Amino acid sequence: MFVSSAGMHVAVLLFAAALPLTTVALDNGLMKTPPMGWLAWERFRCDVDCEHDPKNCISENLFIDMADRLAEDGWKELGYVYVNIDDCWSSMDRDKEGRLQSDPKRFPGGIHKLARYVHDRGLKLGIYGDMGTHTCGGYPGTPLDKIKIDAQTFADWEVDMLKYDGCYSNVTEQEQGYPLMSEALNATGRPIGYSCSWPAYQGGLPPKVNYTQLGKICNLWRNYGDIQDSWDSVLNVIDWFFNNQEVLIPAAGPGRWNDPDMLLIGDFGLSMDQSRAQMALWAIMAAPLFMSNDLRTISSGARSILQNKMAITINQDPMGIQGRRIVKEKNGIEVFWRPLSSNASALVFFSRRKDMPFRYQTSLSKLNYTTGSYKAFDVFAEKTVMLKDSTDFVVSVNPSGVVMWYLSAPAKRHLRQFYKGGRSRDEGNAIPSFIL
Repeated sequence: MFVSSAGMHVAVLLFAAALPLTTVALDNGLMKTPPMGWLAWERFRCDVDCEHDPKNCISENLFIDMADRLAEDGWKELGYVYVNIDDCWSSMDRDKEGRLQSDPKRFPGGIHKLARYVHDRGLKLGIYGDMGTHTCGGYPGTPLDKIKIDAQTFADWEVDMLKYDGCYSNVTEQEQGYPLMSEALNATGRPIGYSCSWPAYQGGLPPKVNYTQLGKICNLWRNYGDIQDSWDSVLNVIDWFFNNQEVLIPAAGPGRWNDPDMLLIGDFGLSMDQSRAQMALWAIMAAPLFMSNDLRTISSGARSILQNKMAITINQDPMGIQGRRIVKEKNGIEVFWRPLSSNASALVFFSRRKDMPFRYQTSLSKLNYTTGSYKAFDVFAEKTVMLKDSTDFVVSVNPSGVVMWYLSAPAKRHLRQFYKGGRSRDEGNAIPSFIL
């Protein structure tokens, strides 16, 4: 067994370190927990052929349909409240005043009318922009000289979130443009959640990426490349985020989130086990939960995963501490852990194996839980067991699948060994633990 050198409860250290950092979050009061909703891109891409494909083209009818499904099929009550337009929504030309305008054939009522419809359903509308000369799909971008007018246009349309991409822009423009858009959105007086793609265009890691600065200007940010509808793509995202967890975990917190991209659950590329794995690991990462699927035809199995109340509760934990990988076994089993409010925690046992279900044996004490009895609720099986820390247990994990637990702990976290800044007095050599 390989347990990360920092040990499981180094995340408690991160909890201590994270508290003062909340003061540097973007001061718009939004997204104190990871935002949830629906996003068009992965499932519908840039389909603008409404003549031959009216049900799937990027048009106001598509977003009205998705708003109806969110409002009527139990999604809204669980927190899925954003209906987000992605690329290819606009006309190829700005209007006479230089403002962006929606394609008049596909959005005959305009974005403002669509926003009113979405709001009347108790939901929020998100929109897409790009700081380059053009969007990634070739539509008009929002370069530096258009930032103020486009921010005000989005506010006038009563948009609630902006995803700001970076195609057809350079490093210098990005360094200026992403902070300027943050200022411009705030200056409108309308609360608009701000998703930055900046770090994804800079490789996602320091020194090119300054996560302290990002936390001051953005509510969430894309760190890495686009996810695709395949298990290999999901694994690629998982590997990048957890291989770089020491950099990414301190960056996240209420109002400022790392974004590993959309949930593919309900599309074509993932099995049910793989779908549960994505949901579980996105919950551990405190990731935004933006589905990109067809809610009109989604299967009952995919719906049950996405509407799993305990998985959502874990994702939405108000402490907002991003979880970490704590065990990486040679046999293909990995264990992930996240600290939660009310002295609880979440564990995910994940199998990279391709052969058959694997019976993985461990104990809570081996995972650095301290003495006591713990109540473990299996998130997807919906069963509860009581475990003593020293008692070995076995979990059967399907290939490319997970077992996810919510643990009610009998202990209180002991933070006195940490001083301001989150470093332990022995510079991290000891592994923090629960104190009964």
